[in-house]
Parts: sequence; structure tokens; C-alpha cells
Amino acid sequence: MKNLFDLTGKRALVTGAVHGLGMAMAKGLGHAGAELIVNNHTQDMLDTAKSEYESEGLKVHTYVFDVTDDEAVKKHIDLIEKEVGPIDILINNAGIIKRTPMEDMEVADYRAVIDVNLVGPFIVSKYVGKKMIERRAGKIININSMMSELGRNTVSAYAASKGGLKMLTKNMATEWAKYNIQTNGIGPGYFATSQTAPIRVGGHPFNEFIISRTPAARWGNPEDLVGATVFLASKASDFVNGQIIYVDGGILATIGKPANED
Repeated sequence: MKNLFDLTGKRALVTGAVHGLGMAMAKGLGHAGAELIVNNHTQDMLDTAKSEYESEGLKVHTYVFDVTDDEAVKKHIDLIEKEVGPIDILINNAGIIKRTPMEDMEVADYRAVIDVNLVGPFIVSKYVGKKMIERRAGKIININSMMSELGRNTVSAYAASKGGLKMLTKNMATEWAKYNIQTNGIGPGYFATSQTAPIRVGGHPFNEFIISRTPAARWGNPEDLVGATVFLASKASDFVNGQIIYVDGGILATIGKPANED
């Protein structure tokens, strides 16, 4: 049974995994035996992240490139496979969000979110996927969101990008399953990270909302994503394709509850 989840000898590229949930998922793969490859668009954040990974005894390689740059992605995927080895696992994690009411959002900002969150995974998957097709093996995990299913104020571009990513995931599975490539997604709920720390305090309206809205009655811990990540990256998911696993404490399963209800 342990062999089903063992990633020893595998190489995993995780885009944008320099902090937060991306780093937690990458660490999970590393502790399951995978050799890590992490990208970001700036060197300084990669240097800091590399030190963090290595402090836990994980083997990691870092590369600077922009996931929205077609030529740069192609060049670096070729370079990675030459310098490190074949990419067995790809996690399209890099993403951005711009919180602006739709009527006030600039078109350039809308396009920027779509470019990183939806076009980026297409570009990286295209070049990694070509090599996986040649080898007739591969695991691709796209990081979706609850906004792949639900809307929310001020996140029109983000919701559009993540909704599109859900359907891209399904179409990738449709086209590439015959090559023994499994393409699936993970949709995180609300997690305790450095970014959410300012609102995760007692009495803050959003903190109270999340706790009351989540059947598990808590924020997720980054480590809560590791199980789903390792599952989708391992032999245990060899016949799972085109699925989105929502790791959200049950939010999407319920309509919620009235105020003051136990």
C-alpha cells in the first residue's frame, strides 16, 4: 500500500511555489520522495524558498521564468529536462488575484489575471505535456479554487480564470488520458497562511464568517492539502482523470446555516 503513494525517483515541477499553499504542496511531494523543481519570476523569492526547502532536507532546483511567456517556458522546460531530468509531475500553482469591483476594474488588470491563472497553465502544460506524451506517462495537477464553482464580490477576473481552469483541466484529461497522463485539479478552500493572518483574528467579521460557513468550523492548515496532492501525483490515482478535489472543509457541500444556529 505504501508503494502506491511513494514518489521516490520522481521529479515534480511546481510553479510559483515560493510560499504559502504552493510551498506546502511542494514540501508534501518532497517528503513523499520527489525531487523538486520550483519556478518563480523573481530570483530573490526563489533564493529564500530554496533555503526553506533545504532546511527540511528536501532536494530542490530553482528556475526563474514567467509562466505567461511562451518562449521562456519552452526554453526552460527543455533546460530542466536536460539539467535535472524528465518531469514526471507538474503542478500549475502560480496565480494572482486582483480584488476590484467589476465596474471599476481596468481591462489590463482583468487580462493580467487571466494571463497568469489560465493562459500560464496552458503554456506550461503544453510543453511539459508534449514530453509526457512521448514517455506515455505523467501527472498534471491544476490548482483551482472554490471560485471555480462560486462567485464572490470583487473577484470577477479571478473567478473567470479559475472557472476556465476547471474546464481546461477536464479538456486536458479528455485529450491526454490515452497517453497515460492523468490531469486533475485541487480546489483549496480558506486556509491559514501569512496572507490571511490579518483577518484570522477573533471578532473580525470575515473570520467569523469563514468559521460559521465551514462545516469543519475552522480554517484549513496548509498541511491539509498534502494528502490530496500526493494522491493525485502518485500511482494511487492512475485511473482518476479530469476531477477537481475540493479541499475546503465542506463549504461547497452546504448551503450554510442561519445566524446564531448551533
